[in-house]
Amino acid sequence: MKAFHCEVLHTHTHTKARVTRVTTSHGDFITPVFMPVGTRAGVNNMTPAELMAAGSQIILGGNTYHMLCAPGMEVIKQAGGMHSFMGWHGPMLTDSGGFQVFSLSKNKEICVIDEEGAHFSLPGSHRLIHMTPEMSLETQKIIGADIIMAFDQCTPDQCSREEVQHIMTRTHRWLQQSVDYHQQHPTSFYGASQALFGIIQGGIYEDLRRESADFVTSMDTDGIAIGGETIGFDMAATIEVIRWVRSFLPETKPRYTMGVGMSPQDLIDVVAEGIDMFDCVAPTRNARHGALYCGEVVDEGGWLSFCSEHENARIQIKKASYAHDLSPIMDSCNCYTCAHFSRAFLHQLFKQKSNSYTALASIHNVHVLHDVCAKMRKKIIG
Repeated sequence: MKAFHCEVLHTHTHTKARVTRVTTSHGDFITPVFMPVGTRAGVNNMTPAELMAAGSQIILGGNTYHMLCAPGMEVIKQAGGMHSFMGWHGPMLTDSGGFQVFSLSKNKEICVIDEEGAHFSLPGSHRLIHMTPEMSLETQKIIGADIIMAFDQCTPDQCSREEVQHIMTRTHRWLQQSVDYHQQHPTSFYGASQALFGIIQGGIYEDLRRESADFVTSMDTDGIAIGGETIGFDMAATIEVIRWVRSFLPETKPRYTMGVGMSPQDLIDVVAEGIDMFDCVAPTRNARHGALYCGEVVDEGGWLSFCSEHENARIQIKKASYAHDLSPIMDSCNCYTCAHFSRAFLHQLFKQKSNSYTALASIHNVHVLHDVCAKMRKKIIG
């Protein structure tokens, strides 16, 4: 089994952007890289073959919380891990369940977070779960992803400084517990190499973000993630946070902004700041609701920009103006959908609430983000 490794191949002359090669037990991937999200053991409306054809190198497959809910760890074990279970045999990252716990904890009757972890009951059952850092890591080792995440508490934007500091301190303690467990159990349940990433918190406070970055990088994890509700949700604040912590980020480790990818431009913006990896549910969710990415990657002042005449760089395929439009979604796009189908056809499928529409739309949106990454890699290499 290959050990996890990150090698910087190229750096951009005008920005902080870089190209790296990351080696995992299930193959290499080249950054900058977007990871489609398969929270429940499958990227919505896309098969593994379609993901690969669209340009996917690595996916976020199988969220820890959702996999505990269904189908449960026994089924995953019997299948030989998440790769075999979902039929994806390339690199895979999974997350710790921390964001889902954060969402659940908004209702104290469903989930309560304390210093030890999170207490919640699995939906549709009477089974009570006490999610600790150790349990999260154990679950991720059964899932068998190539990259696993330390258990953290996602920091809400609407939080007092005192609360943010408390969450950050708790996350640091949980990171230490995660590292200790990973050192005692360095491979997956199936004996494959796994990389552990730590997560920087600290909310919207510069000094706390820097303190968190200093602590997380001192733990010598395999990669560094930047988390919190603001990351990917508020892009101006996301860029500011990256700049606050960038000097702490090791050159030889992957850098991952969690939840970035609402629009193609978001990827371009974080890569210019030195970020390598990102994930988001938006491409498939937008596709499902009729929002299809449409624009052009253009060279602008030594770097790139995603230019579009459409609001949020998307067309709304439900609009009557597309009912007779026989052009593809994007003239320059070479995805399967644009190569074979028109806006008028997709408009018709959407109106029919056809499953075929959702699949074809998801293929396009995911392909666009991968194509943006490919163009960034080409620009960085020069």
